[in-house]
Amino acid sequence: MIILGVDPGIATVGYGIIEYNGNKFKVIDYGAILTPAKTSLEYRLSLIYADINKLIEKYKPDCMAVEELFFNTNVKTAIAVGHGRGVILLAGEMNGVKVFEYTPLQVKQAVVGYGRAEKNQVMQMTKIILGLEKVPKPDDTADALAIAICHAHTSHSAINR
Repeated sequence: MIILGVDPGIATVGYGIIEYNGNKFKVIDYGAILTPAKTSLEYRLSLIYADINKLIEKYKPDCMAVEELFFNTNVKTAIAVGHGRGVILLAGEMNGVKVFEYTPLQVKQAVVGYGRAEKNQVMQMTKIILGLEKVPKPDDTADALAIAICHAHTSHSAINR
């Protein structure tokens, strides 16, 4: 199973593509979609949509795992990230890729075994699970790989959405 993990955002969208077969992981690609500051929201969304489409076309994932929106105080940022999530989900739907969504708590539980784990613990476990030499940068990229791992570990019980 090829999984495209996505950590949504507006300025930076992390992505990670992994293959999961028989409890074994293989990293295919990872990185970040960066959109230029001081450009319109519409333009940034078009860049995210186009780049997610390119990733889907190139790697042909069986499914996409996307982190659910979580925010504490900055509603403006949360709304912008929500728009970013929207075009990411749309790209999956328009390409016929099944999309699954996970909360940060679910990702931490699946990767570290503890839902209240610190971010650094998740990053280190992601590195170990995938056999990487170092934690991928930026953080959004490591988060996207963790989301993909989460789906791999929970896909047998994932409910169709």
